[in-house]
Amino acid sequence: MKAAGLFPAVAFALLTALCAQVAVPMAPVPMTLQTFAILMGGVLLGPVWGGGAALIYLAMAAAGLPVLSDGAGGLASFSGPTAGYLVAFPIAAALAGLLAQRTKGLVALTAGLFGLHLLILALGAGWLATKIGVEAAIEHGVTPFLIGAAVKSAMVALIGFLALRRASGRRVKRG
Repeated sequence: MKAAGLFPAVAFALLTALCAQVAVPMAPVPMTLQTFAILMGGVLLGPVWGGGAALIYLAMAAAGLPVLSDGAGGLASFSGPTAGYLVAFPIAAALAGLLAQRTKGLVALTAGLFGLHLLILALGAGWLATKIGVEAAIEHGVTPFLIGAAVKSAMVALIGFLALRRASGRRVKRG
């Protein structure tokens, strides 16, 4: 692990905090741009530092910094309705890094990132179901987020694809 990755990981943790404030208030789970930053961190930083960026973000939240949506922070956030989504972030970021390393085409990257959004939603709704029941968790914690997940997946894939292509200095196949 190179120490040079720490600065970009902290930068992505801060970007995630900023994206958490771009929110559509919904109960019990707000719609934010957090997953955009989480998955982008994984794609651009790789599995170790991308996952690390998500862990730094969660550590900031646990320490009480107002980095979650609506300026929330503190340990109580890790037992509230959104705890499952938060726990999913470092897993999804690390997997996004692996996906970006192993995926050659834009379409495949987009599909994989959408799958990671579904993973976040599944883990989030799984925890949410312990609070409000399975049917309500799906209705309020999964369904309203599907279109946004598809759009964010495509945005992360396109930006990540172009950035990685530019960084590598070679053309990457579409597909």
